[in-house]
Amino acid sequence: MDNPHLWLRLDLANGHHIGPGKIALLEAIRAKGSITAAARHLGMSYRRAWLMVENMNDALREPAVTSAQGGAYGGGTVLTDVGEQIIQIYHSVEGLTLTSAHQELRAIARLGRDRS
Repeated sequence: MDNPHLWLRLDLANGHHIGPGKIALLEAIRAKGSITAAARHLGMSYRRAWLMVENMNDALREPAVTSAQGGAYGGGTVLTDVGEQIIQIYHSVEGLTLTSAHQELRAIARLGRDRS
């Protein structure tokens, strides 16, 4: 019996939200080094990814993502310490929630129909 999937969205007091899509984007930016490559990796448009980054940066006191100065291969995009903290805190809350609600999630799974 599989537990239900938990989808976690953090609603900030300033009206902004951080959920799995933004966390996936931050992780992809960290791995790929640019918004363009991260968007391509996630199967989203560059514009959508850029707007999500802008939204996150607007929501926070310090930006989560910033431009890197050019080097041998040009510039790119990097996570700031705040961006790294957002990922870590989000996954921590996610893990605590899953651990705390384990029994309840199993109870909900038992009430559901089997896949046909």
